Amino acid sequence: MATDDEDEDDIPGLPPNTPFYMTPEGHRAMRDELHALWSVERPKVVEIVSWAAGLGDRSENADYQYGKKRLREIDRRVRFIRKRLDRAEVVDPAAQTRRDQVFFGATVTYVHEDDREVTVTIVGAEEADAGQGRISWLSPVARSLLGKRVGDVVRLRKPGGAEEVEVLRIAYP
Repeated sequence: MATDDEDEDDIPGLPPNTPFYMTPEGHRAMRDELHALWSVERPKVVEIVSWAAGLGDRSENADYQYGKKRLREIDRRVRFIRKRLDRAEVVDPAAQTRRDQVFFGATVTYVHEDDREVTVTIVGAEEADAGQGRISWLSPVARSLLGKRVGDVVRLRKPGGAEEVEVLRIAYP
């Protein structure tokens, strides 16, 4: 188990202290989550734990046991978020001046060999949601696309082998 001195949130395969790129929206969502946990949920749970502790025998008090467990979960998530926010580098894709290449925040449409088109937006690790086409800048697909231009053919590594795709469109907000 990692101690408080270790960077338990470092991502394997990347140098320690690599910044966590985030969009302004992702950064705002993380700050909002931190506020909700620290200023709203945690005080409610502390109140319940205090009330339950006043009832006597804590070993068989479900409110007390669950509350203490929930406090540990909240505190762990708060530490994680604070570390990420401390290392976050907010990159606004709308401010990108070189719009002819794929960089962080780009929305990229590419076509597979079977003519199937896929559109993805390259976002921070904490913002990724494959179901909504939002992929982490650390993902193999994003890393293959970064720096490419419309018309470039990119070799994507997949579990079943490699496949070539062609970049069709690049857009920024």
